[in-house]
Amino acid sequence: MKKLITLIVIALLPLLSVAQEKKLVYKFDIKQEIGPPAWRNTQKAVEAAEAMGADYILIHMNTYGGLVDMADSIRTKLLNAKPIVLVFIDNNAASAGALISIACDSIYMRKSASIGAATVVNQTGEVVPDKYQSYMRATMRATAQSTGRDPKIAEAMVDPSVYIPGVIDSGKVLTFTSSEAMKNGYCNGEAENIEEVLALAGVEAYTLVEQKLTGTDRAINWLINPAISGVLILIIIGGIYFELQSPGIGFPLAASILAAILYFAPLYLEGLAANWEILLFLVGLILLAVELFVIPGFGVAGIAGISLLLFSLVSAMLQNDGFDFEVTNPASTSVVEALAVVLIPFATVVTLSLLFGEKIMQHGPLRKLILTSTQSTQEGYVIAEKQPQLVGTMAVTLTPLRPIGKIEINGMDYEAKATFGWIDQGKKVEVIGQERFMLIVEPFQEESLKSPEA
Repeated sequence: MKKLITLIVIALLPLLSVAQEKKLVYKFDIKQEIGPPAWRNTQKAVEAAEAMGADYILIHMNTYGGLVDMADSIRTKLLNAKPIVLVFIDNNAASAGALISIACDSIYMRKSASIGAATVVNQTGEVVPDKYQSYMRATMRATAQSTGRDPKIAEAMVDPSVYIPGVIDSGKVLTFTSSEAMKNGYCNGEAENIEEVLALAGVEAYTLVEQKLTGTDRAINWLINPAISGVLILIIIGGIYFELQSPGIGFPLAASILAAILYFAPLYLEGLAANWEILLFLVGLILLAVELFVIPGFGVAGIAGISLLLFSLVSAMLQNDGFDFEVTNPASTSVVEALAVVLIPFATVVTLSLLFGEKIMQHGPLRKLILTSTQSTQEGYVIAEKQPQLVGTMAVTLTPLRPIGKIEINGMDYEAKATFGWIDQGKKVEVIGQERFMLIVEPFQEESLKSPEA
């Protein structure tokens, strides 16, 4: 019996040995524009791979590039990752994608794939000033040196003035095909699928774990996209504007509040938006309301309110320590991007309100939110300037005074303005003066009032 057990153990030893040699490979995709969602996915992938003790991280890549600051954050995360990092370029690794690929320990490419063209451009595709190119050149060189690749070639992917005999002529930005990349040490092998990549990497026995994004992850990735953030800011600002043009509290304010929640919530969950930034946003709203409805005119409180609103929206998108917004990466577009995402919608709302505000409010879907009818004397309306005897009389508010609205005196309707704060509908008020065609009122105080003359 003992001999039989011994023989079984001996027979199983090779299998046990193979099982013990199995490598753990964690795979995730970068198949979109390099932006906040790609950076977020990379963070989660590297942290998950390290937590489970993975031997390899495998990136399945196909991207035309994206934001420089996000690519720099991704490449730094990969350079510091504990597992060996492999990348499979399925088709494209252009611009920011090239920087990320060079940060990996090994690069594998499909035969039809390409890598390079990392010149920094703006959103319109125009080449940005040389100070940004200089930083990108240095970043590409440093990344290539860290992974044992020729730094001059990495620099040539950014700078068209770099000349490398037999590789690239001066005046052209370098882009490699898979065969050219292999020839120059920027590709470790050609493969058509993940299995071939792992075989070329010498990983024969392995367990492959793929990143699975939850519904919450997908929602956050969608909401932190700069384009979606811009739309949310447009709704926030537009909602506040239209709410101020309509009586009462209604749909515009509800839309603005919902957009603000959708804007701040994912940023808060990702550790970008801090409590103080959200508090500044609320304080800005309060100051703006005080300026518009309590303090006559538009001055310090209104300007401070708008400034706090804009500052909170911008700062919530940035990685900062308290009020420290020092930019350590001179090529980083994060501050510029954040300003653009916030200021473009703000300028859009201001421009549209100046050009088409009256038409939208009177003829658009929001026309039901404001009073557009003519107040004629035939319908019972009276011009206050012709009724000086009304000063000192009591009236009842027909609409909320915010601070302007309508009041009723002896069955006649008048336009009135509250001296301070808001006065709700159905409240007693006292007429204390006149301002052009408008009566000035304040909350009714229990004291003798004279009756209006007939």
